[in-house]
Order: sequence, then C-alpha cells, then structure tokens
Amino acid sequence: MRGQWVVVRNVRSPLEKFVAIDLVSRKEWGARAPRGSYSTLTSTKGVKVHYTGGRVEPAIVNDHTKCVAMVKSIQNYHMDGNGWLDIGYSMIACPHRKVFVGRGPGHLPAANGPGLNSGHYAVLGLVGNSGLVQPPDAMLHGILDAVDYLREHGGAGKEIKGHRDGYSTDCPGDALYAWVKKGAPRPGDRQPTPPGPPSTHPQWPGRALKYPPIMRGDDVRTWQAQMEKRGWTLDVDGAYGPQSRDVCVGFQQQENLKDDGVVDKATWNASFEAPIT
Repeated sequence: MRGQWVVVRNVRSPLEKFVAIDLVSRKEWGARAPRGSYSTLTSTKGVKVHYTGGRVEPAIVNDHTKCVAMVKSIQNYHMDGNGWLDIGYSMIACPHRKVFVGRGPGHLPAANGPGLNSGHYAVLGLVGNSGLVQPPDAMLHGILDAVDYLREHGGAGKEIKGHRDGYSTDCPGDALYAWVKKGAPRPGDRQPTPPGPPSTHPQWPGRALKYPPIMRGDDVRTWQAQMEKRGWTLDVDGAYGPQSRDVCVGFQQQENLKDDGVVDKATWNASFEAPIT
C-alpha cells in the first residue's frame, strides 16, 4: 500500500525548509465513514502526542500491513466501544514514517479528554505499554511530519505536549513522553550542547602579569596564592618579580602553554582550571 507524498512547509524551523509527508489517506487504509459530521476546528494551541495504551506487537516494524490492521482496529474500538463518531485521533504515525489521516486537520479530535479536544490536535504514535514501547526514529519523524502538516493545513500552534499534560493518564508512555519533554527533536538533528557550569574562579584582571619590571597589585597576590595552592613555592606578596616569573614558566611548560613567563588570560585561567597533578 503506497502513501501519498505531499509537500508541506516545515514551520517548526525559522528557515524556509520543505519536507515530504508520506500520507496514507482514509481511503487507502480502508477507514469506515464517520457516523456524523465533525465539529470544526480552525486553530489550536498545538498538538498532543498519544500512544495506544496497550500491547503493540514488535512485528509491525517489519510489516506495514500490520500497521494498517492496527489503525483499523483502533477505529473500530473507538466507534463501537467508545461510541465515538470516528477514530479519535487527528493523525497516526507508524514505524515506517507513514502518516495515516484520522479525523484530519480542521476537525475536532476526541482522544484528548473531555473539554480538552479544542485546545490541541491529537497525534498517535503506534507504540504501547508493552511489546513495542520505544518509538523508532522513523516514527518520531512521522509524528513531526504530522505536526507540520497540522500546522500547515489545520492552524495548529507551536505546542507539542503529551496526553498526560493536563489529563490524568499514563499516555503517551514514558519513552515517548521523555522525547516530548526534550522538545520533540527530530532524530539526527544536532542538539545544542548545554552550557557548562559557570566559572567560579576569579576573572582574569585584564592585564598581563610579567617581569621586568616588578608589577604589584591584588591580582598578582590572587594568582600567587593560587599557585601556592597548586604546590608551587613562591612568596605571596603581591609583587610579580623573578620568582613569580620562574614559577609561571614552569607551570606553562607543565600545561603546554607558551612558556614566556607572562600570566596572560590563558595562563590565568589554566592556573585555576587545570587539574592539579
């Protein structure tokens, strides 16, 4: 069964990128007709991500026909068990990066919970609480493809949340929810490196300490005291003279810095940051 490739603009990025969505139409997956008319939904805060809440056979990863059968069984349960007019989700993503049209954009979903359906579209990832629990990368791409599609065609806002946000449920499962809490990144996107802990040592004073001539000041004393802590022998007297210069040269050679006896910014920082050996 082949899906329809539709080009939509990826509005998650500030750049004008275009992505393809492998869309499986309701006709292609054999959806039943809804029992009535959908309520209209022109815009939302964003999308809520769901999981099935039951066991998902890992075999669906290697057999897309099993994904189709699963979506059809979910629709039957929602219509015949819950009494809903149709499947409760707006769109469904499977492990093959295919996106099934559920109720689709512009239509009120039913899966978010009473009073919560007008705030967000509902996107299901075909994982559960046993069997296939960890969403494959292709499924995460599919969920984001669905989000982009709903933004482009359904007025979905920027939010991507889990079903459990604002509703008492385990959905969308711990694995999928952990991904949502990270900001729902696309697999393979380079994530920014978190900033390291702020520096706690004294800032470089803005002047290089060198000899000759002898330089004096509190900055000299601070550096000398640090070198003494590191095990070097020198007078902590606030005067940068030949003794301080020689200690500086020895330290620079130890740390593979330019051994000119000048406490520049690199040498200053290394004095406080380099491991003590």
